[in-house]
Amino acid sequence: MQHPPHRVIYDTDPGVDDAMALYFAFAHPDIELIGITTTFGNVSVVQAAANALYLCEIAGRAIPVTVGAAKPWRNPEQKPPAHIHGADGLGNLGPRPADRAKVDLRSSAQFIVDSARARPGEITLVAVGPLGNLSLALKIEPQLPQLLRQVIVMGGTVNEPGNVSPVAEANIWNDPHAADQVFSAGWKLAMVGLDVTHRVVLTVAQFEAIARRQVHPATDALLHAVAFYARFYSGLYRHIASTPGCYAHDLLAFIYLLRPEFFSVQSAVVRVATEGLAQGQTIMNRRDFIDYPQPGWDRHRPRIEVCLQVDAPACVRLFEQTMLGDWLEASRGTLPAGTATADPS
Repeated sequence: MQHPPHRVIYDTDPGVDDAMALYFAFAHPDIELIGITTTFGNVSVVQAAANALYLCEIAGRAIPVTVGAAKPWRNPEQKPPAHIHGADGLGNLGPRPADRAKVDLRSSAQFIVDSARARPGEITLVAVGPLGNLSLALKIEPQLPQLLRQVIVMGGTVNEPGNVSPVAEANIWNDPHAADQVFSAGWKLAMVGLDVTHRVVLTVAQFEAIARRQVHPATDALLHAVAFYARFYSGLYRHIASTPGCYAHDLLAFIYLLRPEFFSVQSAVVRVATEGLAQGQTIMNRRDFIDYPQPGWDRHRPRIEVCLQVDAPACVRLFEQTMLGDWLEASRGTLPAGTATADPS
């Protein structure tokens, strides 16, 4: 029996790996994106919304896009990492045609709440940036954990070293107070963090093959962005420099949605350190049979599913099979006037 597609709100800060994940979601027939809620992170929230609109438009998709959290809940704002994603978040694509679509005037948090109330139990929220929008949505609707089907967060790390400090992953570090609230809210939540995303590398050659298979402004833009992103990773990691590519961070959240059997998980309480040298650290309670004297680890706290291992070859195969399909066929001939082909070099 064929199951209906997963209805998804994509909470994102595009971002190169965000764009990879977005186009994978467009390409896979079992995912129905009903909205894109944007946040600060890889770029400012204004740039994130502009990127989401642009990526949708050149792919021929009309999806609501909202503007959300512009800064952390409590901590000071940080400068976006232009050296990783480019000043525009998409590898410095250059001039773009003006967006014909406009943002939905609701805040990202309000859009999440409205959608969950309209379709209780049907919507999965895939969050791949700082978690301010989810935190704000919880303030609007405390029953949100019962209204959403599940939440999948690309963020955090347990065993793998961090990427903004020795212990912290960037999305959680950017807004640790919001993340701690989200991890403790009581919804069905999976944490897809660096423990698994650092096991899956996609190569520039794979994106070149996708762009050759479907000659299209969307695949050209994606290849350009990935090539920029890969240069950053090639400068850090010898195993990536030998075959240029990048980690598939945000993509893994969607692969978990489709194929949770690819992942080994542990159910546990996770808290987030909100300040000091450990800011942003996702701390998993591995011994919940102990009554710790430290406040905040009481046994009634909600558990989440923490991804600790992954079948990396299976993830890469699913990505390739999906992206090499004809997902852009319907949008040929519907591109906005003036859309330029990006230079992938």
